[in-house]
Amino acid sequence: MENYLDINRNLWNAKVDSHLKSDFYFVKEFLQGRTSLNSIELKLLGDIKGKKILHLQCHFGQDSISLSRLGAKVTGIDLSDKAIEAAKNLAKQCGTDTEFIISDVYDLPNVLDQEFDIVYTTYGTIGWLPDLEKWAEVISHFLKPGGQLIFVEFHPVVWMYDNDFASVKYSYFNEETIIETNEGTYADKTADLANVEVSWNHSLSEVLTSLLTKNLVLQKFQEYNWSPYPCFQHIEEIEKGKYQIPQFGNKIPLVYSIIAQQK
Repeated sequence: MENYLDINRNLWNAKVDSHLKSDFYFVKEFLQGRTSLNSIELKLLGDIKGKKILHLQCHFGQDSISLSRLGAKVTGIDLSDKAIEAAKNLAKQCGTDTEFIISDVYDLPNVLDQEFDIVYTTYGTIGWLPDLEKWAEVISHFLKPGGQLIFVEFHPVVWMYDNDFASVKYSYFNEETIIETNEGTYADKTADLANVEVSWNHSLSEVLTSLLTKNLVLQKFQEYNWSPYPCFQHIEEIEKGKYQIPQFGNKIPLVYSIIAQQK
């Protein structure tokens, strides 16, 4: 779909104001020093002091700024101009030197000329991208030799179901462009929003194969039967910061993570 970038840019521009005000993103606490990074990614990252990190699809920059607070030199990118404007403002309020650039993932090599120790991207990112081989190529392009991709994403099994998790609605595989209009937003389900969105499902085999064919070596792959975010319908907190869908309990994966290293 040729104009998917314009459609999704409008979608994410429309979300920014609502997200900044939402409890989901806890901006007031964030400004006071609370991190936006979860236990999953913190364990994967380890000590990042002094590392150069490229954060793909950074939204309004909370994770980018949290990485900066841990001592990394961070560049965040996002296709939403409104999100990047908010990110720059947030970084200024937080007193970090985090850099932010407006760009879609595929065009980034034409916009940015640097190499990084880590490419970081997490939670709800690749579903907005139609071609994962191009995604992996961009990652490889920006990683130094020996550099690492740190990637955490919602499990593709989750995206097979309808919003109520009552039935299988979508293919596990990337067989179609999914065009929908959903009301509200995951951060505020009551928000007065109704925008068209364009997305794609990506199987684990598609993700892994795309990375392996672009000069990256798989170092770690993990699956988790919980989500750190209450972003789905009917989801319940099973312990602090861990959520599951009640009818599935601990029986299906909700999140997975990958560390891959540039040869």
